Formats: sequence, C-alpha cells, structure tokens
Amino acid sequence: MTSQTAQVLLSLDAEAVGLLKDGINFKKNPRDGKCYIIYKSSEGFKACKNQCKHQGGLFIQDIEDLDGRTVKCTKHNWKLNVSTMNYVNPPDSFLQDELEVEISDDGGLQLVELNPIDPWLADPREPLELLDGEVKVTYMTHACMELQLGQRRFMFDPWLKGPAFARGWWLLHEPPKDSLDRLCAADLIYISHMHSDHLSYPTLKVLSERRPDIPIYVGDTSRPVFWYLEQSQVKLTNINIVPFGVWQEIDEHLRFMILMDGVHPEMDTCIIVEYKGHMILNTVDCTRPNGGRLPQKVDLMMSDFAGGASGFPMTFHGGKYTDSWKADFIKTERKKLLTYKAQLVKSLQPRIYCPFAGYFVEAHPSDRYIKDTNIKNSAQDLNTHITKLAPDVMTWTPKPGSVLDLGLALRDSTNSEAITNPPASAKIYKDSWDFALYVDELNSAISCEIFKHQSWIQFYYTWAGFQNYNLVLRVIETDDNFEPHPDGYDYLVDFLDLSFPTKRPDREHSYIETKNRIGVMRYVVLHGRLWDDLYIGFQNRISRDPDIYHHKFWNHFQTELPVRGPDWEQFLEQEGSNKEPGTPEEEPGQWYFCVML
Repeated sequence: MTSQTAQVLLSLDAEAVGLLKDGINFKKNPRDGKCYIIYKSSEGFKACKNQCKHQGGLFIQDIEDLDGRTVKCTKHNWKLNVSTMNYVNPPDSFLQDELEVEISDDGGLQLVELNPIDPWLADPREPLELLDGEVKVTYMTHACMELQLGQRRFMFDPWLKGPAFARGWWLLHEPPKDSLDRLCAADLIYISHMHSDHLSYPTLKVLSERRPDIPIYVGDTSRPVFWYLEQSQVKLTNINIVPFGVWQEIDEHLRFMILMDGVHPEMDTCIIVEYKGHMILNTVDCTRPNGGRLPQKVDLMMSDFAGGASGFPMTFHGGKYTDSWKADFIKTERKKLLTYKAQLVKSLQPRIYCPFAGYFVEAHPSDRYIKDTNIKNSAQDLNTHITKLAPDVMTWTPKPGSVLDLGLALRDSTNSEAITNPPASAKIYKDSWDFALYVDELNSAISCEIFKHQSWIQFYYTWAGFQNYNLVLRVIETDDNFEPHPDGYDYLVDFLDLSFPTKRPDREHSYIETKNRIGVMRYVVLHGRLWDDLYIGFQNRISRDPDIYHHKFWNHFQTELPVRGPDWEQFLEQEGSNKEPGTPEEEPGQWYFCVML
C-alpha cells in the first residue's frame, strides 16, 4: 500500500480569486473539464466537487434560493447548502465531502484532495468480541492516554512534567503517581506533532535515561517532529517516521494508521488505532483531520475541545483590543468551537466520545492576566451538548487515572463498571509546578556571551532567512511585566531588504511591535527555537499597524526556521577577529556553558 498524497484539483491565481463573487461560484478546470463549487463568505472559502452524493448528478444554481447558498442537482432535485455542506433536501441525508482550500502568500488559491481519501478502508477487518479488561484506555493528563490493547501498551503524547511553550503552559491535571513508570514500560509511543504540550522534552528526558530504545512513531510531516532532538541532548534511538494513510502492523490483532491534517499538513497529524477490528480515532489538535474525511461509527473517538491555544487575542493591545472586545471575541469563538465539535461527533456517530487535549493552565503568577482572560471550553459542557444532539453516543469526561473498559462499554454503555474513576483521595488538579527550575533555565540565556554583541541581531535574522516582504518588526526585550528591560535591546528589522534601521522607513509598510520577555526571547534566539514559545506561550505583547495578520511572516517563524540552529561559535569567532587590538579576551567556554543548560 502506497502513502497517502495530496492532489491539487484546481488552481486559481490571485486575479481569478479576486473575481470570485460572494456566495456560490462554479469553476471548471481547463485541463480536464471537471467542475468545482467555491463558496465565498466573510469567513473565507469552502469548496467541493460539483457532484451530488446521491447518484452523481451535476449541481446548478438553485433559483429558489434567495440567500445564494444552495445548489440543486439536475438529476433528482436534491439540494445542497454549500455554506454548511449539508444536504437540505432531503434533510439529514448526506454531508458533502469538502475539499481543502489552500491560499498562497501571493493571494492564489488551490483546491486539494487527499488520495486515497479514506485509506482505513484498505484491508478491512471484522470486529471480534472483546473480553472484559482486554482493552483499557487510561487518561493520564492533557493529551496523554495509555491504551492497553491485549498484552501491549500504547501511549499517546506524553507530557507528564515541566511546562510547554517555554513557561506559558502548565499541566492542569496531576498525572497519576506511576505515570512516568508506565511511560517507560510502554510497548510503543505515538507523538502527534512537534508542539511541546505533545512532544515534551522534560518528559522524554526521563524516558531516554531509562529506556532510550522504546519505539516512537511519528508522521512524515515536512517539518520533522523531532527536528530539535539533537540540540535537546535527549537520547532516543528508535524513532520511526511512517507514511500517511498506511496501516502499520504491530501484531496479528493490532495496527495503526497516521493521517495528516488538511489545514496544517506540515505539522499536525492524527491517528486511527485498530485492535481486533475495533477502531479508536484520536484527532488530537488537527483543525481538519484527513481533510475532514473520517471513519464513521468508530468504537472510541477522542479530540481536543478547549480552545485558547493561541496568543490571539489575549496578547494583543492597542486599537480595538480592549478587555471587553477580547472577552466577547473569546466567548464567540469558544461557542463556535464547541458547536463544531458537537456537530462533528453527531455526524461521525462514534460509540463513545472523549474530549481531551485541552487540560492546561497559565499557572505562572506573571501570567495571571492571560489565565483570567483566556476562558476555555468545559469538557462536561461539550459532552452535555453532544448528549442532546446525539443521545446514542456515550460520552466520557476523564479524570487523571480514570479507566475506560472498552469491551464492557460497548456491550452496555450504562454499565457502571465500564468506567473506573480514581479513588476519592487521588489528587486531580496540580497546585505546584516547580516554576523556578524551568524559568531559571530560560533566564540563563540572558547573560550568554553572544548578547554582549549587538551584531547578534543581524546574525540571527540572517540565519532565520526571512526577507523580501514589506514588513517592519520592532522587538523590545522586557521584564516579566512587559516593561523594557534595563539591559535589553530595542531594535527594528526591515524584512523588505533585511536591514536594521534606527527608525521606521518613510515608505508605506506594515508594522508589528512585539514586547518579548527577555529570558524567553534570548533562549529562543540562542537555541534556534520556533517562535511558538513566544506566541502560543503568551510570552509577548503585540500591536500592529495596519491590524492584519501576516501569515507569511508568522508561518516562517513558527514552522519554517532552519532545522539547524544558528552557529554561535562561528559568530563569536567573527566577533573576535573584528576586535580592536588590546581588547581583553573573553573567558573560554562561556558559549558552551549557555548551550549545555
């Protein structure tokens, strides 16, 4: 079986995109004559093939539709609402398969379809009856689940200690006391993507010291999941990169398949695990897992639910970004997410659904504003909503250490023994996080030798490799309260020609001002880390003029920085050769001390 690939069905240049009208557009591929429907709204684009799912008829504009959202099939008059991809006549019949819409940096558009779109159908297996206790799913914390599948134990996304995104995220739930022992005893591990609430180097350091050869599986993303492994000095020797959409056979009963995300294929993945014909679907953080095409009626489905995993809008200030505007925006977005997740569960009809991968907290005292502002969805609220929409779906709101016996639950969802909760004495929520240990490590970068030379700024941004873009960035290094640090830098970067002016240029240009906590900023610079630590970790405050999102800039610094970090040893050698005669020599080894921390 060959790897799943993404196929471009239609391409439009920026001029053609600009000519698309609001509402329904029919566009034909001149190469093969196939037609597609593109729906344009204030929220962006949706698209599908011009083909009815009933018997393959072609759609035309529905002249009875006054809102401009519905098309009608020429065969049997079935009607499709393209804004929702729901068939409205007959109602509750089908959901139209949606194509991925990719917008390029130059304003062009591509319609993309995964091929094959449903690879899990290859080599289907009939479900066998599960014995009591044969398949157990244990929730550890956040996105970490342990699956006992017969005699094997499969662990997902182990974040069991330390912070994520520098110092911005901390575990909400206290993992079971034996969670690290169970991790080290697992037979295999799946890590969905490179974000540090899923790929936790403090956690994996423990694993590397006790069992470095444990098999770890990741998807074949364009940005390698373990791109930072060598620099992290965590020694893991059995990392397996597997192709998308291909069954990985573990034994006669157990196999799994990793799928890509339709919105972030360069980074995000999800997984289907099958044991004795029973499927467990874990969509993790994917925005549109497998392009929105997923297996129906799986035995257990897990997904994120909480929201709040972004610096927007909490870290933004100036203009419209008042506290009341942020509160209204966050409330609206969380409601939209909760509704989307509930509708997804309704459409897929899993036997059991579990919300997870959203149990983090902005626990550090300096981030109290973020914690108070960044209100998240409740897992229980989502499950209550699902019960109203899809009463046949059993829901599970997990506590750390709680166990789902899949066989028991499938036979009788009302069986009280199907879910075992932790004892009443068990600690559910964390109340201490070793802040000093991790914050001190970040702040150790502040005094590193390279930052004594202002030329580090040019060296770093040259290494970063982003230019030919009409954006000026101002970076202000600050203390924990986002006030200018007395020893910090305040500088401009003009990305049009990668220059470093002392004032903003006279030409018309976009402008971003970011105040970055000095310890995190310098740690990111020193180690060549991605700017997710700053942005998703709430470690900066941002204003922009005009108030628009610069995808090309953020995508570069969040996913496309060079895999190998800056060569600071070379930088210091250059600085040494540029010294004036008689300048004292620097102490040897200071650069290496910074790196080894």
